[in-house]
Amino acid sequence: MASPSGEPPARGRRADALRNRQTLLDAAAEVFVASGVDAPIREIAARAGVGMGTVYRHFPTRADLVVAVYRHQVEACAEAGPSLLASAGSPFAALRRWIDLFVDFLVTKHGLAGALQSDSSGFAALHEYFLDRLLPVCTQLLEAAADAGEIRPGTEAYELMRGVGNLCIGHDGDPRYDPRRLVDLLLRGLAHPA
Repeated sequence: MASPSGEPPARGRRADALRNRQTLLDAAAEVFVASGVDAPIREIAARAGVGMGTVYRHFPTRADLVVAVYRHQVEACAEAGPSLLASAGSPFAALRRWIDLFVDFLVTKHGLAGALQSDSSGFAALHEYFLDRLLPVCTQLLEAAADAGEIRPGTEAYELMRGVGNLCIGHDGDPRYDPRRLVDLLLRGLAHPA
């Protein structure tokens, strides 16, 4: 119901603002994967189907946008773990799909340190947030796969995530390097021989 001035009620405006924010975060993540965190804001606005003013209203600085995308993707990755475990054919299949999401996240976050170089404490806080949210999810997936006898027991979530992260580092600027192929080899190495 519109107010006498013809504006949508406050709740409707908040819902629209939340949708715009989510759309912007998704668009920014896609653009960051394709072009890096220094991609033009107009490219993000165009991908989201909004004006530049909308981007700056939600995220006054590029660093604000990068941090918001980072947090948005950490949350999506954290929430995906239990869903994948419940819906995938096996715990190891869930782990593989989650690692794919984690690799997508790592590719997107490349350049975060540069975007936040003036705020090293902010970067440290984000890294802590990343570990707090994702280590328990990875641990749950690893334990479920080990309990099901699909992987060798004893792999630590931190080691696996760090290893995957290290494999993703060489991706930039080298089209001959495919971190996903190497991550696949790493995951095959975890599996019990059939």
